[in-house]
Amino acid sequence: MTEEKQQDIQAQEYDASQIQVLEGLEAVRMRPGMYIGSTSKEGLHHLVWEIVDNSIDEALAGFASQIDVYIEPDNSITVNDDGRGIPVDIQEKTGRPAVETVFTVLHAGGKFGGGGYKVSGGLHGVGSSVVNALSTQLDVQVHKNGQIHFQEYRRGQVLSDLEVIGETDRTGTRVHFTPDPEIFTETTEYDFAKLNKRIQELAFLNRGLTITITDKRPGLEQEQTYHYEGGISSYVQYINENKDVIFENPIYTDGEMDDITVEVAMQYTTSYHETVMSFANNIHTHEGGTHEQGFRTALTRVINDYAKKNKLLKENEDNLTGEDVREGLTAVISVKHPNPQFEGQTKTKLGNSEVVKITNRLFSEALSDFLLENPQVAKKIVEKGILASKARIAAKRAREVTRKKSGLEISNLPGKLADCSSNNPAETELFIVEGDSAGGSAKSGRNREFQAILPIRGKILNVEKASMDKILANEEIRSLFTAMGTGFGADFDVSKARYQKLVIMTDADVDGAHIRTLLLTLIYRYMKPVLEAGYVYIAQPPIYGVKVGSEVKEYIQPGANQEEELQAALARYSEGRSKPTIQRYKGLGEMDDHQLWETTMNPDHRLMAQVSVDDAAEADKIFDMLMGDRVEPRREFIEENAVYSTLDV
Repeated sequence: MTEEKQQDIQAQEYDASQIQVLEGLEAVRMRPGMYIGSTSKEGLHHLVWEIVDNSIDEALAGFASQIDVYIEPDNSITVNDDGRGIPVDIQEKTGRPAVETVFTVLHAGGKFGGGGYKVSGGLHGVGSSVVNALSTQLDVQVHKNGQIHFQEYRRGQVLSDLEVIGETDRTGTRVHFTPDPEIFTETTEYDFAKLNKRIQELAFLNRGLTITITDKRPGLEQEQTYHYEGGISSYVQYINENKDVIFENPIYTDGEMDDITVEVAMQYTTSYHETVMSFANNIHTHEGGTHEQGFRTALTRVINDYAKKNKLLKENEDNLTGEDVREGLTAVISVKHPNPQFEGQTKTKLGNSEVVKITNRLFSEALSDFLLENPQVAKKIVEKGILASKARIAAKRAREVTRKKSGLEISNLPGKLADCSSNNPAETELFIVEGDSAGGSAKSGRNREFQAILPIRGKILNVEKASMDKILANEEIRSLFTAMGTGFGADFDVSKARYQKLVIMTDADVDGAHIRTLLLTLIYRYMKPVLEAGYVYIAQPPIYGVKVGSEVKEYIQPGANQEEELQAALARYSEGRSKPTIQRYKGLGEMDDHQLWETTMNPDHRLMAQVSVDDAAEADKIFDMLMGDRVEPRREFIEENAVYSTLDV
């Protein structure tokens, strides 16, 4: 064996010298993603929730009534509460003050069987020490026993011993921290809107709690205060603000079994869509779980039992399905569990099996009582379910007819679809293009290997105002369902998506914007998993071309700075003999296939906006307001925002 090979083998040996022991919070700084999910914008904002969750725990235990969150002028964060204050006496195991232990030792706190909290919020549960490790600076003030206690840290290391800096007549904890740019390399800028949405949600989920958020940054100053005595009932009313409701006040129940508390609020609207949101220990369980399962089972059984007993459904008629009884339903389910188990891809699915029975029993009793006490409302709920059942049966017939005629099967793709040759969904793209003219240019200009084109003619049906049988009768919608291969409604399966990029490509005018909104409404209501998977994009075709002679020298994309960019481009080409001219692209059909490829479809040059839904409740409200039956909310929106609009007439 050569000396060189021996050295290679020695270099590859795995012995005790290669085992690294990270002291204290070094592990957090080495692998921050393990503790807060990521070091992107999401992880940055997660730091705030780790501290706020501690204050929420004080509120859940009945000791805090107000939490104040501040974005400071230097983009640091302060969280203040009026709870009991973190203990300041010596912690037996560490020999250091308890507050110091909480901020410097992983998994130290009142949530780990020490009797401090029966129920605690938050997902990761690593809390204060992780925020400390990932901050350039953190300081904590504890108001307790008539004294103000203070301690400061740098990147997780204690800077000074806990000291008393004054007297106080209140109790509570104030934490101030500055996120470390060495960790959060993408951004350390906080997004007020993102924080504001979650804080409002926390106020809904914790009845009677007051939470404020204040932005102190120069030029961005604003403040919001949230307090809901109605709790999740107020949440349901907020979601249904722009909808016509079947009865005025939401049905509400709360109860406790085996230290598990369950709250449910629900209300029916005249719409065709269900909005069911569930939470466990204040975590939004996007993927549902055992609490949703218990609720759905109870809802279907109780409504069918009532309908049969009161002869609203005949004995020989089929029961209403879960889909029938949930049409037009808005519901919020919130459980508080001492030991929640989270499952699913994103750890947002509740897995505790005992919760099914508890939610089912508590909600069944409350809903049965409500229906008996409110026969007029009960009759409306059952009648809505019966109408939904008839529409479902009609939709099933329409689907069968459709399958026979043109097929909703992948083996029988729509004739207007110009498919791509690749069968790998991870690399394929489906462009939905407005009009035959633009469709022709897109088909000629595309890369046939991975880009498919589906032209749509005119404006598709507004699904916000239509039942499923009418939706399935629309040829353009059927073509999209078929091309994607995912199915629809109860049969939807995102894993069968034939393309993992669904690109809406419409003209840059008012009609194009309307078609885009109609398509987004369809996707949000009937193909939502595609949206949640991050598959939906909006193409950004140029709005101007700067030409010298017959040659386009530069394209200007739509955006807030488009006019400045246009003037700068004109200045760049104004020195030659031929003066530059502006071409305004009102439609995709005004570009030839080469231009459309270069500006809008070529992955090397194009701009595309990915569509996401951070806040389901807010999205639901907006789609109802823009596309629903009620004119009044839409008019108010136009009156408030018309001053900022640019009309293209």
